[in-house]
Amino acid sequence: MTVSACILGCAGPTLSRAEKAFFADVRPWGFILFGRNIETPDQVRALTEDLRACVGRADAAILIDQEGGRVQRMGRPHWRRYPPSRAYGLLGADGREIARLGGRLIAHDLAAMGVTVNCAPVLDLPSPDGHAIISDRAYGQTPADATILGRAMAEGLIAGGVLPVVKHIPGHGRARADSHETLPVVDAAWDELDAWDFAPFRALSDMPMAMTAHVIYDAADPKRPATTSKSMIRRAIRGAIGFDGLLMSDDLSMKALAGGFRGRAERALKAGCDVVLHCNGDMAEMKAVAAGTGPLKGRAKRRAEAALARRPQAVEPFDPAEARVRFDAAFDGRFAA
Repeated sequence: MTVSACILGCAGPTLSRAEKAFFADVRPWGFILFGRNIETPDQVRALTEDLRACVGRADAAILIDQEGGRVQRMGRPHWRRYPPSRAYGLLGADGREIARLGGRLIAHDLAAMGVTVNCAPVLDLPSPDGHAIISDRAYGQTPADATILGRAMAEGLIAGGVLPVVKHIPGHGRARADSHETLPVVDAAWDELDAWDFAPFRALSDMPMAMTAHVIYDAADPKRPATTSKSMIRRAIRGAIGFDGLLMSDDLSMKALAGGFRGRAERALKAGCDVVLHCNGDMAEMKAVAAGTGPLKGRAKRRAEAALARRPQAVEPFDPAEARVRFDAAFDGRFAA
């Protein structure tokens, strides 16, 4: 069965007839959900089932951003709140255990809805003069913090049957602009990036998936952001960092990227992304992305298959009620449902 090297969104909580026909024709590798797609547990389960039915693949990846804090698509009243990543770093010696427990709880929530991939953990290291888009989404201020707590979160997700996506490789923390709105430029020297920003990604280079940063790094490519830079992907992501898992672009609809959507998809794939991500569910944009996306094949296909194979056959034994009590106690109930 031919699968397209893309991940697409949908417009609302149910699929339109046009969306069903389009997805059946394009057969994207996966889908991503946002708040506009989330209403009730029964509705989300029905939506994930319908998305998979469109492409005829029970293992089609369904993604979401459920980091905690400012970035979580499933929330009250049906799902509990989770703290921002920074909160785990403030727990001291208990941070690693509670971060893993948080990942396990999030995975429990997601897996019950048919969601199999979480776009977390964020391994970016915030810089004092960096834009606030990262800030408390980061686990701490140092590579050691991001490595220890990010791995704990990822391990908790995997234990619950949900695959993590480390982001935003090779590091968004120094960016002085929000790539949702404009194209940031980082002018740090290569050695500085390699020793600091790349370090958490290198330490977690064994993770199944990673998402690129729409950021220019002058030290390697002063013209193109990492997502569309063959130099940055080869030298930094596949080279210095050593990541050989499935590499997906960040959202192609972000304003950091220029040009039409077909061209954005083509440039990202040509640069070395394995799959491209388009999030907003706009049909015209998705059709253009699909036109610029070929079939998933070769090394990219092997990476995609290897990523999906990382989902455990049986999830780790788990008592969600007991876990919630321990989790809430660690934060003095500040994030209790």
